[in-house]
Amino acid sequence: MRRLIINADDFGLTSGVNQAIIELHRARALTSATLMATGAAFAQAVSSAMQATTLGVGGHVVLVDGTPVLPASQIPSLVAENEQKTPQFRAKLSAFVADLLRGRIADSEIEAEATAQIRKLQQAGIRVTHVDTHKHTHMFPRVLRPLLRAALACGVKAIRNPFEPNWSLNATANAGHVRKMQMRLLRSQSTSFAQEVTRVGLKTTDGAIGVLATGTLDAQTIRNLLSAMPNGTWELVCHPGYNDAALQQQRTRLLDAREVERTALLETIPGADVERIHFGEL
Repeated sequence: MRRLIINADDFGLTSGVNQAIIELHRARALTSATLMATGAAFAQAVSSAMQATTLGVGGHVVLVDGTPVLPASQIPSLVAENEQKTPQFRAKLSAFVADLLRGRIADSEIEAEATAQIRKLQQAGIRVTHVDTHKHTHMFPRVLRPLLRAALACGVKAIRNPFEPNWSLNATANAGHVRKMQMRLLRSQSTSFAQEVTRVGLKTTDGAIGVLATGTLDAQTIRNLLSAMPNGTWELVCHPGYNDAALQQQRTRLLDAREVERTALLETIPGADVERIHFGEL
């Protein structure tokens, strides 16, 4: 049996992203989305999710390139130094990973911030089906372990498996060789990921697809992925949206690519020969 979760990240980022997610779900081209607790269009996303009762909604936990829920005084190792009054995480993933591996980021602060973000969704009325992380930071055990503790404390039952299998990497023709090599290297963490998730009893998929194709996920790539997909339960990670003025004010490299993904999903997913589910149905 082939089962597929089609999950849109960045729910709550802008009204145009929210609109695309709801439209795709109504067209049976999307089953799931992960909501950003401090996204600029958070309230609108919550309202939309309440009306789309068959859409699975998870927590898109942000630890880099975003704004925390907790005050800076409670998470000093997570907050970057800046002149703004509003606390900000490190802007770049590379800086976050470097400090993470040097032991400069406290596990307890990751757990506290992740818990606060999940709780904010739940307090708004969202039944959180699962968690994942912005820029897939939970690939690293030093993020994964406190994130799992936060999920358990909040009663969340599932988590994204962020590792892309070889068959999916091979089916992604448009990706650069350097990025493909990086993805293969990151897979060295997949065994420890599986062990930790199994140990705490959370549910997950057999892997994520479309991660390598972020920024280049067009209709042909989706067709290639669906054609190559073996039996199992997989998650197609996507970032659809409308490239409007609000999106262009955000710090994101995914602008026109969100429009491409939106039309590609509409073109390929509704007629796909796979069982479509969300994380709450694992």
